[in-house]
Amino acid sequence: TLDRSSAASDVYKRQLHNGEILVSVKTKDFSSGDIIAFYHGNKLLIKRYIAGSADYVNIDEDGAVSVNGTLLDEPYLAEKAYGEADIEFPYQVPDQRYFVMGDNRSVSIDSRSSIVGCIAGDQIVGKVVFRVWPLSAFGPLN
Repeated sequence: TLDRSSAASDVYKRQLHNGEILVSVKTKDFSSGDIIAFYHGNKLLIKRYIAGSADYVNIDEDGAVSVNGTLLDEPYLAEKAYGEADIEFPYQVPDQRYFVMGDNRSVSIDSRSSIVGCIAGDQIVGKVVFRVWPLSAFGPLN
């Protein structure tokens, strides 16, 4: 049987939290679910890469995300949520843009909102690959 406290702990470890120190690698080679850091205005934001140029993103009313008709497996989410969106789904990602979403879907401002929208490659700092601090969570990010 699955111990709920263990499952909740696993999700917590897959997410990022304030005050952590991370390492990113400069790349534009992303897979769905990768964590990327990018600039939006003068702020550095960290979100999950969901889809790239010409991909179709769909989100159902329960918050399940599909890319090009394939449902994403998102074990890093504590809960799915449709969240705030001012775009219509299914949504086609514009050319040379990236669709990103935060892990706290009910409150995250991300590509579902025209405030952030899809991000351009020149905004991207890199893929977040390793957590340095806190030491209790030291290691690669999946």
